[in-house]
Amino acid sequence: QVQLAESGGGSVQAGGSLRLSCAASNYCDYFMCWYRQAPGKAREFVADINNDGVTNYADSVKGRFTISQDNAKNTVHLQMNNLKPEDTAMYYCCRRCSKEGVVYWGQGTQVTVSS
Repeated sequence: QVQLAESGGGSVQAGGSLRLSCAASNYCDYFMCWYRQAPGKAREFVADINNDGVTNYADSVKGRFTISQDNAKNTVHLQMNNLKPEDTAMYYCCRRCSKEGVVYWGQGTQVTVSS
C-alpha cells in the first residue's frame, strides 16, 4: 500500500505560478501522473512521467506545466506557470509501482486561479 500526499495548492491570479508536490510513503516510481477535476466536470489528464523520465502533457498545459521527479525524496512535482482561470480544479497525483500494479491516488490539492 502506498499513501500519496499532495501539497502546494492555493489561490493565485492569472499569470501566476504554483508548484505542486506529491510525496509517496513508499518507494514507487514506475509511473507517476497528475490529473485534475473542475467542479461539474470529469477528471482529466494533466501530465505524466515514467521511470525513464519520459513525460507527456495534455495539450491544454503544454509549454506552461512541467512534471519532474525527485528520486531522493520520492516526490513528484508539477510546476505550473502562466496559470489561467480554466486551470482552476482539484489536482490529484497518482502513481503505479510496477507495470501491472494498481494505481494509487492522493486526496487532492485545490488550485484556484482568478482573472
